[in-house]
Amino acid sequence: VRNGQAFVQTVADTAAVVSTTAPTDADDGNIVYYRRRNDRMEIALSFDDGPHPTYTQEILSILAEYGVPATFFMVGENVLYYPEAAEAVLAAGHEIGNHSYDHRRLTKLNEAGVRSQVSRCEEALASLGEYRLLRPPEGAMNATVRRVARAEGYRLILWDIDTRDWAHTPPDTITRNVLESVLAGDIILMHDYIGHDSPTPAALRRLIPALFERGYRFVTVSRLIDG
Repeated sequence: VRNGQAFVQTVADTAAVVSTTAPTDADDGNIVYYRRRNDRMEIALSFDDGPHPTYTQEILSILAEYGVPATFFMVGENVLYYPEAAEAVLAAGHEIGNHSYDHRRLTKLNEAGVRSQVSRCEEALASLGEYRLLRPPEGAMNATVRRVARAEGYRLILWDIDTRDWAHTPPDTITRNVLESVLAGDIILMHDYIGHDSPTPAALRRLIPALFERGYRFVTVSRLIDG
């Protein structure tokens, strides 16, 4: 608990950054995605670890201002703590994904433990609809995680650009780093639950217009990977 509020994300462990040299799709049945290259200038914004009682709504307001769709990977416990924030994401028309029940590193669990994390988050998300996108906490996965995802009909969604907002990187630095590396088809990792003093809203206000100026179009993760 931080500042009197429940907080189940471990910020530091998000530092496990996925290499940008990873393939578009993994070789295990095409269920793992880091990016999806395209010639339509489409990219996807994704937000992890929410919903948050304050930052989620602030981010939703910014996305609405610019008409940008996004994908929110939610932690089951946070959905139960803050159902109104979760419902606001759905009402705004954004996509929702499974980010485990309480943000445990899935590679440290046996198969039953992984299934429990996924299914308990499913239950928390049930009132919001049925979703088959799974982002493992920290981006950590192994054969067990892939096996469970495949059996349960999930696609595993990683990312190609980590904004490092979780490390409280200054908004201008976030913007510069993304603009220096972004390519059509990238999945961009951000967070709507960091705990305190989040740089994410301010970074979005700089980043979204800059990406529009370069001709990029924002789509949900599903739209990006399905073409």
